[in-house]
Amino acid sequence: MTKKPTPTQPARTHKSIALPKILQALSDPVRLEILLLLSKKKEISCGSFGIAIPKSSLSHHFKVLREAGLIESRREGNELINSLRKKELELLFPGLIESVLNAACASLHKKIF
Repeated sequence: MTKKPTPTQPARTHKSIALPKILQALSDPVRLEILLLLSKKKEISCGSFGIAIPKSSLSHHFKVLREAGLIESRREGNELINSLRKKELELLFPGLIESVLNAACASLHKKIF
C-alpha cells in the first residue's frame, strides 16, 4: 500500500501571503536560484537542487520561501518535495513572479516563460 504524501505544514492561505514577505524572500540570490529551478521543474526534492551551500543554510532558505508563501513542501518518505505556488501567486500578484524570474534569467540569457 502506498502512503499518501502529507504536507510538512499547512499551506499559507491567500490572506496570509503578504507582498513585503515575498519581496524580502526574493531579495536573496540563493532563494531566487531555488525559485528559478522550481519554475523549470514542477517538483524537486530538497537534496536535488545542486546548490553548493551547507545543508543547514539550504534548509533555512526553504523555510523562508515557505513562510513567505512562495513554495510548498510535502513529505514523501524521507524526502521533502518542493513546488512553486505559481497559480496562487499569480492570482494574488498578477505578473510578479513571472517578471522577477524573467529578470533573474535575463543575466543568464535564458527566458523561462
